[in-house]
Amino acid sequence: MSEKPLLSKDEKRLLKIKNRMSRKRVEFRRQEWFRYKKFNESWRKPRGKHSKLREHLGYRPPVVDAGYRSPAAVRGLHPSGFAEKLVYNVNDLKSINPDREGARIASSVGMRKRKEIEEEADNLGIHVFNRVVK
Repeated sequence: MSEKPLLSKDEKRLLKIKNRMSRKRVEFRRQEWFRYKKFNESWRKPRGKHSKLREHLGYRPPVVDAGYRSPAAVRGLHPSGFAEKLVYNVNDLKSINPDREGARIASSVGMRKRKEIEEEADNLGIHVFNRVVK
């Protein structure tokens, strides 16, 4: 099983930047999420005419902005550097490139099939992200 993906020097550098940015990234919350029980914390763009959050006033929490995105070359990759592929059965493992991609077993897969997938992934040298703890 390959522990690390084959990445170029530039991709490794960008992945480090992405992981550092992810640790520092603030949690964006909906305006006045704390005031009403019906509002959950998930982000909604403030659209009000007099909204202080929309106007980016300094004493308000940060607003979602393009500057918070990770570098495009490594966007969507797992923090380890592998691209994630969702796997439902053993046949899905055949389409995975073990040098660049890893497998995430779908939540709907039962324990028996999960063990089969994990064994086959070990044989093929594919990294599995959500292994069952032994």
